[in-house]
Amino acid sequence: MVPNDRKYTKEHEWVQIEDGVATIGVTDFAATELGDIVFVEMPEVGDEVNADETVGSIESVKAVEDLFVPVSGEVVEVNDAIDAAPELVNSEPFDGGWLFKVQLTDESELENLMDAAAYGDILGG
Repeated sequence: MVPNDRKYTKEHEWVQIEDGVATIGVTDFAATELGDIVFVEMPEVGDEVNADETVGSIESVKAVEDLFVPVSGEVVEVNDAIDAAPELVNSEPFDGGWLFKVQLTDESELENLMDAAAYGDILGG
């Protein structure tokens, strides 16, 4: 399942834009590949982040993977529910399992991301 209302990265992250704010999470594919997620390290509110930099990590029972930010800006919110229930990333990757929000500083960076069709193609379907 690849929702059409957001953009995607080759690192299997999604970005949904609303009023200049990017909500960022990992895709169902990433969550499934990682397995049961037990901890997510995220940036803090107020952090300035740059597109493609590592801003945290996602730890599962199988591995620890870097968490990248697909756009530049200021972190304006983190999903505190993930601290208490990291499994939300597995069970609701496109909804309740979102990770953090960034106030965009350069909307042209969105052009570097894939639409749902292009992301679906890299998944093989």
